[in-house]
Amino acid sequence: MLVLGTVQLGIPYGIANSTGQPSQKVATSIIAEAWKNGICEFDTAQGYGISESVLGIAFSELGINTKVRVISKFNPQIDHLDQDAMLNAIEASIERLRISKLYGIMLHREELLSLWNKGLFEVLKKFVLTNKAERIGISVYTPEIAIEALQTDGIDMIQIPANIFDRRFENAGVFQLAEKKKKEVFIRSVFLQGLLLMDISMIPKKMSFAIPYIEKVDKLSKELRLTRHEIAFGYIKSAIPSAKIVFGAETKEQVIENLSAWQKDVSAFLSEKVKAIFPNVDEKLLNPSLW
Repeated sequence: MLVLGTVQLGIPYGIANSTGQPSQKVATSIIAEAWKNGICEFDTAQGYGISESVLGIAFSELGINTKVRVISKFNPQIDHLDQDAMLNAIEASIERLRISKLYGIMLHREELLSLWNKGLFEVLKKFVLTNKAERIGISVYTPEIAIEALQTDGIDMIQIPANIFDRRFENAGVFQLAEKKKKEVFIRSVFLQGLLLMDISMIPKKMSFAIPYIEKVDKLSKELRLTRHEIAFGYIKSAIPSAKIVFGAETKEQVIENLSAWQKDVSAFLSEKVKAIFPNVDEKLLNPSLW
C-alpha cells in the first residue's frame, strides 16, 4: 500500500529535488492525484515546515477532510513529558490539518522511546482515549530500537528506512516481528532521498562514492528491463509485502510516475538478485546525515 509523504510540501527536501517546494496550487494537485488513485493515507510532521497547513488547505478544497487518514509526528523539541505542551501540539496539528482526529501520532526521534515508562505512555494514551488519535507510533533509525518499539505495549506502528541498499531491518527480523505483533510498518526512503533515481551525471562530487552502487543498479535495470524506479518499488513490494510505502512528490506528474512504477509487475528473481548484488552496503551510503 502506498502512502503519500509530504515533507516536500512543507520544505525543500531531498538530494534529487530540482523544483523546490511546490506552491499551494501544485500541492493540492499532488494530493488530488494521489486521492484519485486510491491513496488515502498521508504522512507529515510538525517539523516539516508548513506541510500540515498545506495539507489542511488541500483537504478542505478537495472536500476529503473526513475521509483521509493522516499520520503526523511531534516536534522533537517539545517536552514530551509535559501533558499540556503535548496536548497543545496535537490539537494544533489537528487544527492545521482541518481534520477531526489523526489516524496516527508518532514520536519523531527514536531516543524518545527512553521516556516511554517515565510518563510518556500515559501522556500519549490520553490522546487515544480522547479520540485525538487512533494509533501511537515512532519513527526509528536503527533495527535495535525498531525491535524494542515493536515489543513495547502501547506502540501500534513504526516508521523505518528501507530500500534495495538498506536491508538492515529485514536482516534483523523486524518485519517478521511486526507481523507477529500485528503492528503496522511504514517504510520511508525507498529511493534513498531520491539518490536511487538520480542521473549519474547529476550526483554531486562529494557523493561520488555512491556512483558504483548506482551503476550496478543500472546494470540490473538493463538485465531485467526495469527502470530504477520499478526496481526500487518492486523489491520492497515483493520482499516486504505487508509494509506501507511512504513516497514523496513535488509535482502531480511525479505522483503518476510513482503509481506507474508501483503497478509494474516485476520478476520473481528481483528480490534474490538484489540481495546477491548488494550483500553489505557501507553506512556512509545508507545514512543521509553522513553525506
